[in-house]
Amino acid sequence: MKFNNITDVDKFFEVVDSCKGRVELVSQEGDRLNLKSKLCQYVSLAKIFSDGTIPELEIIASEPEDVNKLLKYMIQR
Repeated sequence: MKFNNITDVDKFFEVVDSCKGRVELVSQEGDRLNLKSKLCQYVSLAKIFSDGTIPELEIIASEPEDVNKLLKYMIQR
């Protein structure tokens, strides 16, 4: 699923951290990075939200309940 214009990065990562299964960022090259890893959150996304906004992300969640949780976040923000 694609996410656009994430402006509250802290809240986004709170939702990711609350997920039970794997939540992965898919890079433009097709690499998958584990977003539940704090190291990946800080290092791999530093360039994406250097201005305080994440313009677009492709996310894969392994659990259906996590997909629903992420979608709910996007709808309610």
